[in-house]
Amino acid sequence: MTADFYCDEVLSGKIKGRKVMETENVLAYDHTKPFYPDHIVAIPKKHIASLITLEEGDNHLLLELLGVIKQVAAKVTREHGVCRVITNIGAYQDSKHLHWHIVHGRPLR
Repeated sequence: MTADFYCDEVLSGKIKGRKVMETENVLAYDHTKPFYPDHIVAIPKKHIASLITLEEGDNHLLLELLGVIKQVAAKVTREHGVCRVITNIGAYQDSKHLHWHIVHGRPLR
C-alpha cells in the first residue's frame, strides 16, 4: 500500500467505490476491501495526514467531515440499531490520510 491510499487511489479515480455521500470537501464511500459487513469510509478530499495533524485553519473542514460522518452513522444506526465510528492514529493508521470508518457487524476476518 502507498503511504496515502486515499489521495493516490481513491481521490485520483483509480479505485472506484460506491459513493454513500459526497460534499464539496468530503467523500464517504463503501470500503473497497471491507472488514465488516457494513463498512463505509469517510475522508476529506484535502490531504490531511491524521487527526492529530489538523491545523486550526482546517476546523471548517473537520466540521464538514464530522457532519458527513454523523449523517452516515445515523443512517447505519437506523438500519441496524448500532454502529461504530473509528479512526486510527500512528502505527495503527495504514494510510497516512485522515479517514474514519463507519461500521456495523462482526469483523469478517
